[in-house]
Amino acid sequence: MAAPTLFPPPPMDEGSSGPPAPAPATLDLAPPPQEPEPPLLRRRPPVRVTSEFDSERRLFSHRFSCRVLDGLAKLRLRVSHAAGGGGIAWGPPDFALLARNFSVVVDPASRGAVLRGTADLAGSLRLRASHNTKEKQGEVSVTANLGDSPCKIELSSLVPPNGLPKATFFFPKGEVSIKEKILDEGDRILSVNGLVKSHVLNGVCTAVYNDNAVNIKYRYKDDEISFIPSISLPSNSLSFAFKRQLTPSDKLSYWYNFDTNYWGATYKHKENKHLKWKAGYESDNRLGYASLWVGDAGGSTKEVPLKAKVHFTLKVPQDNVQNSVVLVHVKKRWDF
Repeated sequence: MAAPTLFPPPPMDEGSSGPPAPAPATLDLAPPPQEPEPPLLRRRPPVRVTSEFDSERRLFSHRFSCRVLDGLAKLRLRVSHAAGGGGIAWGPPDFALLARNFSVVVDPASRGAVLRGTADLAGSLRLRASHNTKEKQGEVSVTANLGDSPCKIELSSLVPPNGLPKATFFFPKGEVSIKEKILDEGDRILSVNGLVKSHVLNGVCTAVYNDNAVNIKYRYKDDEISFIPSISLPSNSLSFAFKRQLTPSDKLSYWYNFDTNYWGATYKHKENKHLKWKAGYESDNRLGYASLWVGDAGGSTKEVPLKAKVHFTLKVPQDNVQNSVVLVHVKKRWDF
């Protein structure tokens, strides 16, 4: 005998009696309750303190800085003191307010301030100005881009002016400037200075013309060797520098001046990013030296371990070894 077939119950009509259908869920669109504002001490901007010690000058310096105006500017206070025989001698502090297009540096000791500012005018024009309140002198310059080309021209003048403004023309391979120069006799002449760079024989040749003197330098560099000869005219002073990358961690450098017969040599070893040392000799100073860096010498203190960098230097005079000295430079950063 077959099993009976089960059919679903018939749908209920609107007028039929029975349990009512559950009401659909409603969304709560009320805004979440706002958290109370933190107290003033918790809303202060982060403060950075950087301290340095230089044993050669026996000088401690401390720099305090923090962002203000919602990060649009930085406030900086710098103080220094030297430990002398009679106690600690504090130097005059200086205050600074630094923004992207404006800065003020106040020196209470001289009762002066230096103001600097920049502004973009009419798209292709850029204005820069500075003023020293103590010396009552400043400088104003205007730079203009020449259409869509990479060239630009700049006019700069002292305020108050003491002569014709200086004009500088910048182009991709160098620059040329014309300014008024006052001779010892009091006469005024126009002086032309310039710099030109060009690629020659897998290297870069640079010629600098300044005050009727020309310096021509050629720099060849590949992954292992750097060779830099240089000649100055009209003195005909010739010199060269040679650098050899022995291994990825070791480099040897040597330079020689044919005019003075002075020379120097340096050997560098880089153990890792935060540890390197070098040793060398300079014949013009008759001095041998060795240095050790703990912490990235060219990097930011924020990126090194413990946010601290130490530099040790040993100087050994050739004529008096007993006067050898060890110099220490320490830099430490704290974030609060």
